[in-house]
Amino acid sequence: QVQLVESGGGLVQPGGSLRLSCLASGSIGSINAMGWYRQAPGKERELVATIASVGITNYADSVKGRFTISRDNAKNTMYLQMNSLKPEDTAVYYCNADLAATPWGSLSTYWGQGTQVTVSS
Repeated sequence: QVQLVESGGGLVQPGGSLRLSCLASGSIGSINAMGWYRQAPGKERELVATIASVGITNYADSVKGRFTISRDNAKNTMYLQMNSLKPEDTAVYYCNADLAATPWGSLSTYWGQGTQVTVSS
């Protein structure tokens, strides 16, 4: 059974930094695209950043220049380095991955349980 587990959230002051991690575990044959999404109270879930298996990245305009997405394919782990955090970055952050349980199997989309990031003084 595949699981995505996020870690690294917490409380940070404006201008501070946090690094989120997302570990994919279980029966994994291959991982295609991975991404981070966030959902603030009363708002819809929104894309933060995505990274393809070959490393091509995409960012929401609101985080460009402040956040960096990366992945370690050998460890089935994705990261989100968040710098210059703002109060409006406060949200639950979710990781997402399109992966197959076997090397040549069909892709399915999986979500983590989320980790809270709060930016406040």
